[in-house]
Amino acid sequence: MQQHPYFVHESSYIDDDVRIGEGTCIWHFSHVQKGARIGKNCTLGQNVNIGNHVIIGNHVKIQNNVSLYEGVELEDYVFCGPSMVFTNIRSPRSKYPQKDSAYYLKTLVKEGASIGANATIVCGHTIGKHAFIAAGAVVVSDVPDYALMAGVPAIKRGWVCECGEPLKSAMICKRCGRNYHEENDKLSEVKGC
Repeated sequence: MQQHPYFVHESSYIDDDVRIGEGTCIWHFSHVQKGARIGKNCTLGQNVNIGNHVIIGNHVKIQNNVSLYEGVELEDYVFCGPSMVFTNIRSPRSKYPQKDSAYYLKTLVKEGASIGANATIVCGHTIGKHAFIAAGAVVVSDVPDYALMAGVPAIKRGWVCECGEPLKSAMICKRCGRNYHEENDKLSEVKGC
């Protein structure tokens, strides 16, 4: 029996032509489909489906009951909460199947972003670095870096620090001390002294 530098529970299925990084754990009843790429030190909870050709970075946590369909890419340190949803086709029809990947719209979730439980990410959009999508939110547009998004449809309710702490008007994180600057509805970290 071949030993791997990652863990896959015996109830899960891994298709051919899949790459899984060292230290990654794939738990019960999950399926990783052909062509998927999963980075190092990731955790895939119970009943996770990774579609064909999905790309997942390093240190990503995907909680139970999440499906990533073809066209989804997660950068490093992304968090996907329980039962959150990604779509990959804007106008699905049972009578008119769209099986060709040309119909799949790309969704990119950038480094460090968090998506709360039961949120829905409509395809064709980018979730910015360190953005925070509240539980139950429905994202229907691009999300700026560090944005706190909530509601149906989701709107920006404020900003969050890279560490996840909501930022107040002073734009200095009370948890980790990072300092930010807001201009033209964009937030950037102030580096240096």
